[in-house]
Amino acid sequence: MKKNLRQVAIIDINDLRGHEKINDQYLSSLKEEIMADQILKKPIAVDRNTNVILDGHHRLAALKELGYTKIAVIFVDYQSPKICVKSVVNAGITGNKLPPKSTKHDIQKSNTWFHISKIEKCVNIPLEKLK
Repeated sequence: MKKNLRQVAIIDINDLRGHEKINDQYLSSLKEEIMADQILKKPIAVDRNTNVILDGHHRLAALKELGYTKIAVIFVDYQSPKICVKSVVNAGITGNKLPPKSTKHDIQKSNTWFHISKIEKCVNIPLEKLK
C-alpha cells in the first residue's frame, strides 16, 4: 500500500508498532466512549517508514480490545525536520515501551510548532468499517 502523507488510510491494526505503555484507567474510559458513539472520531498519527504510532496508542488499544482489526491512520514522515522527538521510533522498533502519555510530538506548520494531534482531523468513521 502506498502511504500518502497526511491522508487518512484504514489499515490493519497488527501492522502498527507502539512506543508507549497503556494507562488502563484511561483505556477503559475511552472504550466506553467509543462504544457509546459507535465511531472513531479521529485517525491516529503513524510514521510512514516504520509504522510506529506517534499519537493514538489508547485509541488503537481500545479498538483492539473491542475486537476491531482495522484503524484509521494519518501517515507522516518522522524523519522530516518539521517533526520533533525522534527517539520514540527506537522505542517502537525495539519494543522497549515508554510510560503512558510520556512523549510529545510536535509538527511544524507555517513556522509554528503544534502538537501532532492537530493534523488528526475529525473523520467520524463508523465502527462497522473497522471490523
